[in-house]
Amino acid sequence: MYFDDLKIGMYKQLEPAVIEREEMLDFARKYDNVPLHTEEEYAKNTHFGQIIAPGVMSFMCVWAKYLENDFFGEELIAGMSTKIEWFQPVFAGDELTGVAEITNLTVRNGKNGLAELTIEITNQHGKRVMRNITETVVKRRREIK
Repeated sequence: MYFDDLKIGMYKQLEPAVIEREEMLDFARKYDNVPLHTEEEYAKNTHFGQIIAPGVMSFMCVWAKYLENDFFGEELIAGMSTKIEWFQPVFAGDELTGVAEITNLTVRNGKNGLAELTIEITNQHGKRVMRNITETVVKRRREIK
């Protein structure tokens, strides 16, 4: 979708993403190898009581669901920035769902604009576990001089 066709408040409900234990452990061992993510005995003695999923991995599982039917398609030029906030732990077996919404639009120039996308993510209990705000550069329908 072209920048000119986007409207603040447009949203999409995302399909659920299930956090699979083995994928979680594989990701943690490779990219976030800390005991809270990989060692059951250690994690039992923490506030969480069990290992938790790495935050970036949890977000990427939801992001993959967003990309199955994203707003921008071939009109996406590039990502500009992303911010992830974590509010609750994510555990193996959790089912995460999200709502992706266009929350800001800024014309950059005659060729493109900056679209802000906010994804609010909840678990199967309805608890908000994270929020992501991503800024993307999106083509305009026609070049405006």
